[in-house]
Amino acid sequence: MTDGERDRLVAEMTLEEKLGLVRGHADPAGRATGALPGVERLGVPPLRLVDGPMGVRDGRATAFPATLALGASWDPALARRVGAALGAEARAKGHHVVLGPGLNVIRVPTCGRNFEYPSEDPRLTAAVAAASVAGIRSAGAAATAKHFVANNQERQRDGVSVVVDERTLRELYLPGFRAAVAAGAEAVMTAYNRVRGRWMSEHTELVEGVLREEWGFDGCVVSDWWGTHDTRAAVEGGLDLEMPGVSPLELYAPRSHLLRALVGLRPSERAGIDPPVLWRAYDALVGDEGQPDLYPAAYFGDRLRRAVASGAVAEAAVDRKVERVLGLYDALGLLDGAGKPSGGSAGESPTVDADAHHDLAREAAVRGTVLLDNDGLLPLSGAESLAVVGPNADAAKVGGGGSSAVTPARTVSPLAALRERASGVTFERGVARVAEPSLFDPPWAGTVRRLRGATTDADPDAAVAAAADADVAVVVVQDGATEGEDRDSLALPGDQDALVAAVAAANDRTVVVCRSSGPVRMPWLDDVAAVVATWYPGQADGAALADVLYGADPGGRLPVTFGRRFADYPVAGDRRYPGVDGHVHYDEGVFVGYRGFDRVGVDPLFPFGHGRSYAAFACGDASATPADDGWRLDVPVANDADRAGREVVQVYVSPPDGPVERPARTLGGFASVELAAGERERVSVSVPRRAFARYDSREGWTVDPGEYDLLVARSSRDVRERMSVTAE
Repeated sequence: MTDGERDRLVAEMTLEEKLGLVRGHADPAGRATGALPGVERLGVPPLRLVDGPMGVRDGRATAFPATLALGASWDPALARRVGAALGAEARAKGHHVVLGPGLNVIRVPTCGRNFEYPSEDPRLTAAVAAASVAGIRSAGAAATAKHFVANNQERQRDGVSVVVDERTLRELYLPGFRAAVAAGAEAVMTAYNRVRGRWMSEHTELVEGVLREEWGFDGCVVSDWWGTHDTRAAVEGGLDLEMPGVSPLELYAPRSHLLRALVGLRPSERAGIDPPVLWRAYDALVGDEGQPDLYPAAYFGDRLRRAVASGAVAEAAVDRKVERVLGLYDALGLLDGAGKPSGGSAGESPTVDADAHHDLAREAAVRGTVLLDNDGLLPLSGAESLAVVGPNADAAKVGGGGSSAVTPARTVSPLAALRERASGVTFERGVARVAEPSLFDPPWAGTVRRLRGATTDADPDAAVAAAADADVAVVVVQDGATEGEDRDSLALPGDQDALVAAVAAANDRTVVVCRSSGPVRMPWLDDVAAVVATWYPGQADGAALADVLYGADPGGRLPVTFGRRFADYPVAGDRRYPGVDGHVHYDEGVFVGYRGFDRVGVDPLFPFGHGRSYAAFACGDASATPADDGWRLDVPVANDADRAGREVVQVYVSPPDGPVERPARTLGGFASVELAAGERERVSVSVPRRAFARYDSREGWTVDPGEYDLLVARSSRDVRERMSVTAE
């Protein structure tokens, strides 16, 4: 559909029909996260949006590993395949728009939503972003990059104002979104937080200025659910679509006879009580600082209608928003004459191969697993007897709490999978279950979760005895992160650290499997034989773990730095996190994650990019060649082991002294490669010119002239070769 045809379509609409396309509604079937009703008389069909990014949140679906695990794979091609599978499942269920990928940089190591994000590094984040978007779009679904921008903590996320300088914003927090836009993301979701005092749903500078004018984004800007605050400001700030635009009662009414009755009766409205009685009860008993104010709703409903009638908002401004929403329809092939995405149009629902998607989830979980430490115990031979210990080892760790939660099509627990592979297995829980959180937990939810976690079979002495009697002890530990709240600390919840220590004292052949949303403390590290990080592995959790423990080379490398304590991180201090007086100051600037550890010379527990292999890789003399947009490095890599393995060649850029302080090294490029036993290959790594640049508020992206070191490395702290190039 041409722009002219779209203009004519908008001109035929009434104001009421236009308002129906800029304000989300409840899905009549109660399955989509939100929906648009369309305009039936003009041939504009309903549009359905569904939560991602780790699986379709509608009934049973494939629960893929956490986005953080995809970041840990360092393999954009794998992220693209997962994105394509996610998009296909969304389309098969009748949805059009996937609310993902999540692209916020991991700034705070305890952020409750870190598992939904790829990395602490902007270049790795951008690579996963572009690949995920391309994959979703290839299946005929639309991708939504979220949460734009600087949504780096869940604590006070619905009101905190981020004080961040332009350079830091450009170098760290915007690149992932820019990559998503370049890859064709049809929608961008604004964050709950404020930036420099302005709500992101009405941030003219960043939405209209950076996103639209600089990057050329012509897609749809959508609010997070109940993330709108002012009608006129949101209109002028660049928001196109308010979601959901209805109260929670209306949103969830299709799923409940009682809620439908309450919505129909509107008792508070009839009695003139505002806010409604039920909403006052929610605020008092359920709401907390991590959740948005879910009432009132519909800033693009009656309020926008009145603003147009009074002349406060021009109807032409509404028309522009409707045109962008129709552009989303057009990209999906839902309007006559529309072009179709490469994977087919939204009018076609692909058939999903559930077995193939389960296998993909298993592969992604293996590839995202990071072998943090290994004294030679792994891989196991299969002849060993095992003591499987851990509060939740008999259940798959599907994901975290919140809008990314998926009801898995099937699950494989560590216990079940290891029973199929080991010569003999005993199981002891050891300590109380770690209860899984959910979105919109009330203030007393922590107490309820602990009560639910209380079990009669949690006996630490029995776990120690089982470990002592087994050839190998496998201790499965985890955290329980969720949207809406941050973790209290880097420590594992409950008595899990004490359990690991006790088991390790009883059996020096102890493997710890860490299912976490991000970095955790490991006070027992020196006492165990091996540690693997599996993040939130999804529905194939146990099968992937068994693959790794019995010889599948884990392809993962750390996408985040593991510090020894929270105080080691650059964000330590109330001013930087969680903020003071409603403002969080990004005083560390561009020195986030490994950049900050390098700046102050603190040794991390495990550095960014770290990961061991069952194979043995050697790096030869690399060469650098100027390319159209930067440099290309050719790195000879040899697998000198008698087994296959996967290596991630990492290249860091170290700048010369210049007018401003810069990180000692930043990731410039990388490549993941699988090599058979004895195989050798020249691996090509592209380092774009932007990797040499810094952002200057007056000059824009600037490359300081001089000699730059290119560091070929296995992690940010494990440099294998260094060469110098001249940049201008």
